Amino acid sequence: MFLAIDVGNTQTTLGLFDEKGQMLHGWRMSTNSVDTADMLHGRLFTFFMKDGLLLDDISAGGIACVVPAISRAWKRCFEVLLKRPLVAISASSNTGVPVHMPHPERVGADRIANAVAARDRYGSPVVVVDFGTATNIDVVDDSGAYRGGAISPGLMLSANALFERAAKLSSIPIEAPASALGDDTESAVQSGLVIGTAAQAEGLVARILQEPGIGGAKIIATGGLAKTVSVATDVFDVVDPELTLRGIYLIWKRG
Repeated sequence: MFLAIDVGNTQTTLGLFDEKGQMLHGWRMSTNSVDTADMLHGRLFTFFMKDGLLLDDISAGGIACVVPAISRAWKRCFEVLLKRPLVAISASSNTGVPVHMPHPERVGADRIANAVAARDRYGSPVVVVDFGTATNIDVVDDSGAYRGGAISPGLMLSANALFERAAKLSSIPIEAPASALGDDTESAVQSGLVIGTAAQAEGLVARILQEPGIGGAKIIATGGLAKTVSVATDVFDVVDPELTLRGIYLIWKRG
């Protein structure tokens, strides 16, 4: 089976795919830049053991990583400890999706994976809004090419910045309130964070849809906070939390 690894700045998600491309198991853990290959191997062992799996079930892996030190640790974990190949995803990979940008080599691997999976599953044009540490918007136009998008601070990044300066607010749960008009401190903060994030996505998507070749695009939400934000807006056609992992699998499958 194939293990897809999406390493973000704060969270790492993993998905185990069978030979038919079905994601059978998924896990999430914190990203820690000081993790060693041995530590990552131990975490994998724990995940697999709890789900009745063996590490020998892994035949290969693919990784989209924005933290270079962790990328090296994962490479050693696979090639030295697991003795399995690990493919690093990038814009130069054989993705099948051309990148129409001045500097394609600068595009994050997770954004490329989102574009590949979204085009494969939903066709083109398509717009992906990925709610993680940052909120990334990735756009595939009607020719099937990746055109770029937008990057802004994510919901939790904004929340943490607020809570650091206002300690009394730190116990407020991150969820959508009943109304945008908060009638107490808790609901006001929830409105600003969750509905504010949703409104930002709505505004950016509306402008992007006016660009040539993007009109009529399906709008897809993904990322760890997609479900939290999606309840505060009707802009999304689909919420697909596994999109990035599926993109990693599809790129690996193309060779």
